[in-house]
Amino acid sequence: MEENKPTNAVASEDINFVLSITEKIKNEVGKIIIGQNSTIELLLAALYVNGHILLEGVPGIAKTLTAKMLAKTIAVDFSRIQFTPDLMPTDIVGTSVFNMKNAEFTFKQGPVFSNIILIDEINRSPAKTQAALFELMEERQVTVDGTTYPMEYPFLVLATQNPIEQEGTYRLPEAQLDRFIFKIEMKYPNLNDEIAILQRFNYDFSQTLTQDVSAVASANDIKKCSNIIEKIFIKDELINYIANIVYETRNHGDLFLGASPRASLSLLKASKAMAAIAGRDFVIPDDIRAVADAVLNHRVIPSAEKEMEGITAKDIIADIINKIEVPR
Repeated sequence: MEENKPTNAVASEDINFVLSITEKIKNEVGKIIIGQNSTIELLLAALYVNGHILLEGVPGIAKTLTAKMLAKTIAVDFSRIQFTPDLMPTDIVGTSVFNMKNAEFTFKQGPVFSNIILIDEINRSPAKTQAALFELMEERQVTVDGTTYPMEYPFLVLATQNPIEQEGTYRLPEAQLDRFIFKIEMKYPNLNDEIAILQRFNYDFSQTLTQDVSAVASANDIKKCSNIIEKIFIKDELINYIANIVYETRNHGDLFLGASPRASLSLLKASKAMAAIAGRDFVIPDDIRAVADAVLNHRVIPSAEKEMEGITAKDIIADIINKIEVPR
């Protein structure tokens, strides 16, 4: 592994720095959130590589709470937006307001001007409001009345949606889904975790314990982690492995729509982040496999025949991963 490493290889103290920030954030979030360890690691991986996240799960499994606790651990601005059918683009982006004193229009910023934005039930707003997020998520800026306003680093959109309830919702277009580095499907806790949740909040009905979660990392810390992760080593064979996985989604008979090159880049970035979170300065196949479903499940669409048979994107992705030979 050492032979082909670049001259700017990551120093051990840099990996230890990423581990330190990761453990601090995990410990703070763990004061409230029980279980969901893989979800928290994926959230951190996305944060480190500046990628947006879609959290999907049934009501009551702490999607919003997990996002809020993650935001509390970082000393940056946080805003929460509840998406509703009557929400307008200007409600989130901002609008120009006429100033009577100087007879000029001034721009009043909307809630998207923050570092970490929690969008609750993103699929409850109509297409016009969803479209207002396109430029924001891809280019980290908004343009209003011909003036462009850049977002400050870090800028992360954490969106939630309920996969069960469809009444009063608007399906996210593929172009917008592709802007999320991950779609994380949060599951019910297991029995032991459920018991631990009940015990933790047995005498804390109003969840005052959330006040114990404090900021343990700064924007500069996150940026430093990002710079370190960018230098993580990955063999050419593993780059080819990523390309083969994504290429197969475009040629798989069970898929109507395959993944884009943005998916390949997301797999590359996310696998490097997972390697650093595991304390390594190089990527292994398990890092790629660990993030493959979260990167791809919202970017591919099964054919109509397979959907009728009950075969999901998750099933097809697993089939692709299992078929492609893992580099040694």
